[in-house]
Amino acid sequence: MKKFPLLAILFSAFFIKAQEKQQNETATYKKRVLESTEVDFLMSYYAQDGDNAAVTGGVGTEELTDVTPTIVVSIPLNDDDVLSIDAGVSAYSSASSSNVNPFDGNVLANPFVASSGASESDILVTVSTNYSHSSDDRDKIWSANLAIASEYDYFSLGFGGSYTRLFNEKNTELSVKANVFLDTWKTIYPSELRDQPTFTPFNNKSRNSYSVGFDFSQILSKKLQGSLSLDFIQQQGLLSTPFQRVQFADIADVVIQEFTYADDVERLPDSRLKIAMGGRLHYYISEIFTVRTFYRYYTDDWGVKSHTTSIEIPIKITDKFTIYPSYRFYKQTAADYFAPFNQHLSTQQFYTSDYDLSDFEANQYGFGISYTDIFTKFHIWKLGLKSIDLRFRQYDRNSGLSATLFSSGFSFVVD
Repeated sequence: MKKFPLLAILFSAFFIKAQEKQQNETATYKKRVLESTEVDFLMSYYAQDGDNAAVTGGVGTEELTDVTPTIVVSIPLNDDDVLSIDAGVSAYSSASSSNVNPFDGNVLANPFVASSGASESDILVTVSTNYSHSSDDRDKIWSANLAIASEYDYFSLGFGGSYTRLFNEKNTELSVKANVFLDTWKTIYPSELRDQPTFTPFNNKSRNSYSVGFDFSQILSKKLQGSLSLDFIQQQGLLSTPFQRVQFADIADVVIQEFTYADDVERLPDSRLKIAMGGRLHYYISEIFTVRTFYRYYTDDWGVKSHTTSIEIPIKITDKFTIYPSYRFYKQTAADYFAPFNQHLSTQQFYTSDYDLSDFEANQYGFGISYTDIFTKFHIWKLGLKSIDLRFRQYDRNSGLSATLFSSGFSFVVD
């Protein structure tokens, strides 16, 4: 009979231990941040034209085309960690940049005609990686990123990270991000200035950019979500583009064939502080309609101030198809150093005729359609099709620049 209390104690201990193990297994179960490897194939085609090319001093063709294929692979390393690799190639052809040397083609030198020289086209290669880690309760997320970009006259190395904290049963989100980009130029000057003894080349051929951003997001109700953002960017180094011409009003023009020689290249301060603040509101009207609005105010110490507003209205046509009509308006003031073709003075310290730094307004109209299948029924080899996204955007400035962008994205899940 004395054995029964001992057996009871041993049985109780075993039962308690088994119960604790079961509770621990239940407590440690968590949904993976990313269930399976995902592969995105992206493609965009961009075309623009206008009559204010900075390469030729603010007049001339701005015709440019750019094709950018990109692949993004997101890999779940475990329940909490995801590694993403983004690789892309941007292949462009530019009539304006061909006029860095307007006399190396087979046509009469003219700012409105491409010279068809070696600088007419180029390829930019970019590769970036991002590693993110989520806490067990998914309330804390931190990430680190590294990026490299290279083309024939430019190399960039970037790195940074972010931290996100969720509160209030994940209804409130705060995040901070920081990035550094270290860029190096191969300075290429307009052909007529390269052997000119009075021309002063740039000594500094590097440009460093440092950015810090803060984001706040809040679910305000079952149908309304809002967010606020604040970004600071400090740039230092060579912020001028070495092959963009400037002609002075107080110096007699030198015209060869139909081309006006540069008196100098664009010269801008070696530092620039940019500040941008904005907000978003997303309102769920019904199962069919949603409204997404955005506003941003931007200012910098070069005198540029801008306002951006946009609206997008996703319309769910069926369970799998959604269309996206959108509109964006942009307005900015001119930089302190901007003047049109042949209106700068040689006594000025800084000057540019780049119309990206001019006073202008722009409208952008967009339309998109997306297909989503969460069950990935359609397969190509081991890739299950998750979604297709097709977009069109038309951009027009009141300065005459017009641009068209077609983009597509195909998202797959690896079985």
